[in-house]
Amino acid sequence: MAKNLISYFKTDFPSGLVVFLVALPLCLGIALASGAPLFSGLITGIVGGIVVGAISKSGVSVSGPAAGLTVIVLSAIATLGSWPAFLTAVVLAGVIQLILGFLKAGIVSHYFPTAVIKGMLAGIGLILILKQIPHALGWDADYEGDMFFSQADGENTFTELINAVNFMEFGAIIICAIGLLVMIIWERPALKKYSFFKLFPGGLMAVILGILINLGFQQYYPELYLSPSHLVSIPVASNATEFFGQFSLPDFSILTNIDVYIAAFTIAIVASIETLLCIEATDKLDPQKRITPTNRELKAQGIGNIVAGMIGGLPMTSVIVRSSANIDAGAQSRLSTVIHGALLLLSIILIPFLLNMVPLASLAAILLVVGYKLTKISLYKEMFSLGVRQYLPFIITIVMILFTDLLTGIAFGMAVSIFFVLRNNYKIPYHFESENGQAGKKINIKLAEEVTFINKGSILLTLRNIPENSDVVIDGSRTKNIDYDVKEILKNFQETAKHKNIKYELKAIDK
Repeated sequence: MAKNLISYFKTDFPSGLVVFLVALPLCLGIALASGAPLFSGLITGIVGGIVVGAISKSGVSVSGPAAGLTVIVLSAIATLGSWPAFLTAVVLAGVIQLILGFLKAGIVSHYFPTAVIKGMLAGIGLILILKQIPHALGWDADYEGDMFFSQADGENTFTELINAVNFMEFGAIIICAIGLLVMIIWERPALKKYSFFKLFPGGLMAVILGILINLGFQQYYPELYLSPSHLVSIPVASNATEFFGQFSLPDFSILTNIDVYIAAFTIAIVASIETLLCIEATDKLDPQKRITPTNRELKAQGIGNIVAGMIGGLPMTSVIVRSSANIDAGAQSRLSTVIHGALLLLSIILIPFLLNMVPLASLAAILLVVGYKLTKISLYKEMFSLGVRQYLPFIITIVMILFTDLLTGIAFGMAVSIFFVLRNNYKIPYHFESENGQAGKKINIKLAEEVTFINKGSILLTLRNIPENSDVVIDGSRTKNIDYDVKEILKNFQETAKHKNIKYELKAIDK
């Protein structure tokens, strides 16, 4: 039996706090890049945390405004002519996602090869590092959350690094360096035995120290002091009327315009693909190796976008950067996601002045650590050892994400993976045989001669539906080739089996 979510509060509140700190500038940055009101990004972060977090069955993914939608949003606002008209498109996009969920379109996520998903994670890790180095050096010209190679200001990822070196702020370098040092110390196994270091995340300490150090600079070393342009900047309402005035309602009179339906469909499809990619990736990062019901996730995203559109928010997706930060901070359940959304809401009401004291260099330290963990050298070695069929799609995905954007990189990685599958067209579809599928009975699953990543969906669904207390044997004695993707699924299920009291045996399958 799963624990009650409240029982996870001790571990999930600190992780929710870290995700809140990471999400805050990303929400603002993506709203700025989208040509939308800054407050709209915060609305989506709040809805993505509280609403989607409560409905979704993912243990670790976090939803909010996504960099991949900025170009679409910018174009749609211009085409539809007003912000309220665009909000109608967001509501309609949510309705489309809800329908996709009921149509069980989430099964698509199971057909993304592991090499491509790991390439996506490594590529995002590299982008995080490259995009955060300027903030770490005190060059904050580009907005937080930009994941594109070509920037709106005419610069690109690499020219921005040159600018950062030319315009360094030593105060920011000191703050980021201390933040990195704190986070590295916090990771030491010797300190993990103390409850303080378990419950008080290193990312939060890095932010607190960043604020205090900058205040010290202001008092004693004004030449090192970071001005507001280098700090988080959220809209501050002077009274309740001004605060509620930042929310907007959709203009449903636009429903007679065909362009609103085109915009809604585009947002729904792109947001759904990005969400499914993120869910597949976070399931791989999840220490408990839980399998997220993707159709339920599409429904949750749909409801989230409907709510966000109705009150003035940007469209949302599940976001790998926030999700990775959540996992890195030790989240155990979706309570962490809900907490991060609640903290966003409370903070912009109660302490916006305090949040506007947070240096972007402190947040850069957190994201640099997250980026490093996504793109460790050991990952490249692991993928290289698996051979060209795994390594080439992995590298192609990374390179294309680095020089274009997320979806383009995924598309190229998928194309290479499909090429290898087509080249080996001798594959034979797998099949299952079982004696009895009821709880407590023995289940035999016999794999066919050739099992590839195309078969992931059916295998995942079968494993997910195995009842508790079963005795399961997966027989690969007739199998000539089992793709790495399938081996990983079978390996990950060992952890799930422990939680469901399932006796699990792999027969004639190389682990």
